Amino acid sequence: MWGPDGSGVLRLALDTGATGTMVNVAMLVAIGYDPGLASDPVQVTTGSGIEFVPRVILDRAVALGQERLAFTVLAHTLPPSAGVDGLLGLDFFRGQSLTIDFRSGQVTLA
Repeated sequence: MWGPDGSGVLRLALDTGATGTMVNVAMLVAIGYDPGLASDPVQVTTGSGIEFVPRVILDRAVALGQERLAFTVLAHTLPPSAGVDGLLGLDFFRGQSLTIDFRSGQVTLA
């Protein structure tokens, strides 16, 4: 995923249980977005309860060889123990065929 100036690579975990893509607030700020300016927060259910989080529209998102322009993500903080910058949710995969081959360790999106 990239910031408005074309910079920034984020490490996202593929999460087929997440309906939306979520990115850590600090990482969004680091690549040039300000979640504090976002209006219209969204209610999300997490493992710890219900929270309201801002939506941020990324200029461009690229993952698994696919590009999305004006891609909306949710700004939320994951625990440091997660070891990733966010979660790549089902919204990124809509209209595509996602294949996870556990034998070969390959993930493809077409």
